[in-house]
Amino acid sequence: MAPQTRMTKQRKVILEELRKVTSHPTADEVYDMVRQRLPRISLGTIYRNLDVLAESGEILKLESAGNQKRFDGNPMPHAHIRCTRCGRVGDVMNVGIEVPLDGMDVYGFTVTSARIEFDGICDACQSTN
Repeated sequence: MAPQTRMTKQRKVILEELRKVTSHPTADEVYDMVRQRLPRISLGTIYRNLDVLAESGEILKLESAGNQKRFDGNPMPHAHIRCTRCGRVGDVMNVGIEVPLDGMDVYGFTVTSARIEFDGICDACQSTN
């Protein structure tokens, strides 16, 4: 974590719970998971701590236009695939896509991070046609 960010008991439990799953839960789902261990925690505390953990690089915050934010306990670079019907998100490992970060200054940007997300329809949604 960043030196100015303390690993509080609440942050530790949130991080542990996120790292147990690969479902990329929403803040509400993280709240339900964490309440099993910290029954008195508030939803606002979950939101604040998820933002702190994301800003410190401990977790990833997945933001897609028009969708709820989801959180990933694996901060290592990897791609994601999202179902456009139900919103389910999965990890895509070893994609092998090279993103040219050098030379982006011609667009007037300094790149600080890059994410790859594929859109599609998951098996469950395909079978409910």
